[in-house]
Amino acid sequence: MSTGTAGGRPRVEVGHEQLMALIDHTSAVIYMRDADGRYLLVNHEYERLFRLRREDIVGLTDHDLFPRPIADEFRHNDLEAIARGVPVQVEEEAPGEDGLHTYVTVKFPLHDEVGRAYAVCGISTDITERKRAEEEVRRLNDELEMRVRQRTAELEASTRELDAFAYSVSHDLRAPLRSLEGFSQVLLEDYAEELDEDAQGYLRRIQANVGRMAQMIDDLLHLSRATRSQLRREHTDLSALAREVAHELATTEPGRTVEFRIPDGLSTQGDPHLIRLVLQNLLGNAFKFTGHRSDATVEVGSLVRDGVEIFSVRDNGAGFDMKYASKMFDPFQRLHAASEFEGSGIGLAIVHRIITRHGGQIRADGVPGEGATFLFSLTPSPADWEIR
Repeated sequence: MSTGTAGGRPRVEVGHEQLMALIDHTSAVIYMRDADGRYLLVNHEYERLFRLRREDIVGLTDHDLFPRPIADEFRHNDLEAIARGVPVQVEEEAPGEDGLHTYVTVKFPLHDEVGRAYAVCGISTDITERKRAEEEVRRLNDELEMRVRQRTAELEASTRELDAFAYSVSHDLRAPLRSLEGFSQVLLEDYAEELDEDAQGYLRRIQANVGRMAQMIDDLLHLSRATRSQLRREHTDLSALAREVAHELATTEPGRTVEFRIPDGLSTQGDPHLIRLVLQNLLGNAFKFTGHRSDATVEVGSLVRDGVEIFSVRDNGAGFDMKYASKMFDPFQRLHAASEFEGSGIGLAIVHRIITRHGGQIRADGVPGEGATFLFSLTPSPADWEIR
């Protein structure tokens, strides 16, 4: 087996038996067919898969072993490799115990001394499990896509119902409220002399509750719109929006002195209409809960943590107990009595939904009697990241 030396090392001549041992100990299917398609050799894996002995296969063609469509494809691929004169890679199917199996096959021609192709070698690897897994993934994706379409249709129907409900709320429910407010005012103006102080007080309480109910309807509509309206991201100047909201708040109570600290350069990518609603609620709360302070201060700012820009709204107002912080973004949750600070308890729920739709987060910190701080982001954050 070894004859002479080459560079001090034995020179090994590899013969037919050594080559057959090599191909018989691989998991790939290996075979050789002559230019006419007759088998010259196959390895043990070929014998095992197709339950044939190599001595029975040699001299036969694929048309002797497989159904015609499969044999035609094998022959076509053999001729393709011969015509190109270089290795070609194809996918082929062959019968298996549990149905058709898929193989990725590399075929290449063997040439004689004059360059004529006299045989084709094939090396085939079974990729059936991979193909079945891919098909299962495609099936699941198709099923998921169908479910998404169904769910989308259901959501669209629900949205239409919500639109109809919103119209009913804004139109049908306001009419009786206007009647209550109007008739109670008529009683106060036209029948004041006939009503004692208690009766007039009851009418004023009716008017106050009508006003609160009207505000609650408005807040519910804002909550609905914050959830359903189309979100359009564009460059948004938070500094300008915050100043507009601050000016509007200041004009509602001209006699109050509130210092708004709003720096230049605060901006983000987001929906300006929805972000304005966020600022209206956060600044509005800060303005409201500093109502008992003569040195009221409301400050808007920003900082960057872990590459995420975080905006803040701080005040030195009534504050709140942190044990209630987890509930304050739920609708109708109030941490202060209505007699002390008016409101419907919807505003922070609106803020939370808008920020969530932007992919952001919000956090509230407070100390009773010392003020509150709201931190929020308006862009998607890294996995497992939490605002702090």
